[in-house]
Amino acid sequence: MNNQVAQQQKPTKLTDLVLDRVKQMQDTQDLSLPKNYNASNALNAAFLELQKVQDRNHRPALEVCSHDSIVKSLLDMTLQGLSPAKDQCYFIVYGKELQMQRSYFGTVAAVKRLDGVKKVRAEVVHEDDAFAIGANEDMELIVKQFIPKFENQDKPIIGAFAMIKTDEGTDFTVMTKKEINQSWAQTRQKNNKVQQNFSQEMAKRTVLNRAAKMFINTSDDSDLLTGAINDTTSNEYDDERRDVTPVEDEKQSTDELLEGFQKSQEAKAKGVSNNGNSNENKEEASEEVADGQTELFNEGTIKPADEADS
Repeated sequence: MNNQVAQQQKPTKLTDLVLDRVKQMQDTQDLSLPKNYNASNALNAAFLELQKVQDRNHRPALEVCSHDSIVKSLLDMTLQGLSPAKDQCYFIVYGKELQMQRSYFGTVAAVKRLDGVKKVRAEVVHEDDAFAIGANEDMELIVKQFIPKFENQDKPIIGAFAMIKTDEGTDFTVMTKKEINQSWAQTRQKNNKVQQNFSQEMAKRTVLNRAAKMFINTSDDSDLLTGAINDTTSNEYDDERRDVTPVEDEKQSTDELLEGFQKSQEAKAKGVSNNGNSNENKEEASEEVADGQTELFNEGTIKPADEADS
């Protein structure tokens, strides 16, 4: 009975580790999370989801994925203010790496956090819908007309567009179905069934990701947020060149998290606290956490990788 309780408690230390790092970043790096976002609840929801995640060979993600990739995925999720409980993100196994990916709802939520953003939306255009684009006086692309019709809902998708409305105006991004297909062909999830079965939502997600990337790379927002958003988007593609600058800030944060945890474990193992005093009680807790990290990779069961969004 005691072993069962211990096995249930120890893995949660990983989420506590990420939560502690997020709190440090709020204090020292001006990280600002959404007003109604509870990072602890989101991390707990993520850990419950991770216990269901498997790789293509139906092996538990928590068993096959590297510790670093699990921590980074959880940290990326939290920095963007997302939660799997709201269907804003999900986790996919690539080899020995765990990656967090946003859903359409997650991308909308993340972009809305950027300064000055008032509204974010994406729509698909079906065959025979009235759709026209043009340019404003600044030679910026605009959507001049969009009149969808109910009778066209089951007709082929011919394109999609995204709108990001800010204090300074409205940015539009338009993609043809051919461009959307080309984007899907570059994802790490080849022959994705979700793209076929839920093509409308997936097309919205694809065009919004492109719009978000263009908007983010010209924004003045925190590198912590923009780096996490860009990194999550780039993770999905095999051959997309990544923007190193914002991602490096995020990578540094993850490295510091892991390094700080390791040093903390070493100090506790020696029975020495941060202020140099004896810390025998914390030594026992340290061993419990370390054991928990080892047993963490023997937990869990998921959504097959070929069913995940791209």
